[in-house]
Amino acid sequence: MLAIFNVVFPIFALIFLGYLCRKRNILSVNAASELNRFVIYLGLPALLFDSIARLTPADFSNLRFIAVFAIGIAAVFLLTVWIKYRQGAAAADIIIDSLGTSYANVGFIGIPLCLLAFGHDGMPPAVIAMVMTACLLFAIAIVLLEICLHAEKHIGRCLLKTGNSLIRNPILIAPILGGLVASSGYVLPTGVQQLFKLLGAAASPCALVSLGLFLAQPIQNKQAGSVSLLVSFKLLLHPAITAVFAYWILPLPKLWADTALLLSAMPIGTGPFMLAELYQREAALMSRAILISTTTSLVTISLILAWIAH
Repeated sequence: MLAIFNVVFPIFALIFLGYLCRKRNILSVNAASELNRFVIYLGLPALLFDSIARLTPADFSNLRFIAVFAIGIAAVFLLTVWIKYRQGAAAADIIIDSLGTSYANVGFIGIPLCLLAFGHDGMPPAVIAMVMTACLLFAIAIVLLEICLHAEKHIGRCLLKTGNSLIRNPILIAPILGGLVASSGYVLPTGVQQLFKLLGAAASPCALVSLGLFLAQPIQNKQAGSVSLLVSFKLLLHPAITAVFAYWILPLPKLWADTALLLSAMPIGTGPFMLAELYQREAALMSRAILISTTTSLVTISLILAWIAH
C-alpha cells in the first residue's frame, strides 16, 4: 500500500496545488483553460510524438495482448455509450463519459506500478497499453466528438467540417508523424529530441494542476450519479472484463495477463478531462471522477496486486 501511495502521491499533490491556487486566487478562473490549451497544443502532442517515434515493430509483436486490452477498452466504452444514451445524455457528453470509463492512467501511474510489480519485464506490455490508450483511444474519441459536433443533415458538409477539424488537431497529427519517423529509422537531432522531452514532461503536471483548478468549482447534485458510474465502471468493470479475456477466453502468458489486468485497473487518466474542458462539456464532473477514482484505486489496486501475487 505504501509503495502504491508513493506512486500516486505526486498526482494528489499537483491536483491539490491547482485547487489551492484557485481558492486563494493565485491563479484566475481562466488559468485552467489556458493550462489545458498548453497541454492540448504543445505538451501532449510532444509526448505522443516522442513516445511513438521510439517504438519498433517488435514492440507490437504480441497481437493477443493487443486484442485482449482492446476488447476490455471497447466493451466498457460501448456499454457506457448504451447506458448514457438510454439516459438521454447529449452525444458529446456520451463520448466523453465513455472515454472516462475506458481511459486508464497508464503513463503516470501504470508504468511505475508495472516496474514496481514486474520489473523491466513488465515494460513492453505497459508501453503497448500506453500507446493504445493515449494515442488510439484518444484519437477515436476526438474523431467521434468532431462528428457529433458537426452533425448535419447534409453528409458532405458534415464530413468536410469534421475533416478540417481533424487535420488541424495536433493530438492526431503528432502520433502520425511519430509513426513516420519510427518506420523510417531516422534519428532526430539531439536538440530536437530534448525539445520534445521537455514539452512532453510538462504535459501531465499541467493537466493535473488544471484539474485541481476545476475542482475548486461547485458541482451540481445531479452529477453525483454520473461520477459514481464513471468510477465504478473504470475501477471494477474494466479490469473484470479484461481479466476474463486475459486469463480464460484469450489466455495470455501469466506476466502479460497480470500486466493487462493491472493496467486496466488504473484510475481515470487526465485525457477525458482535457477533452471535456476543450470542447466545453462537463469538465468539473470529470475532474471529480478522476480524483475519486485515483483515491479509491489505492484500495482496488492493492487488492489486485495481492490477487496477482497469489
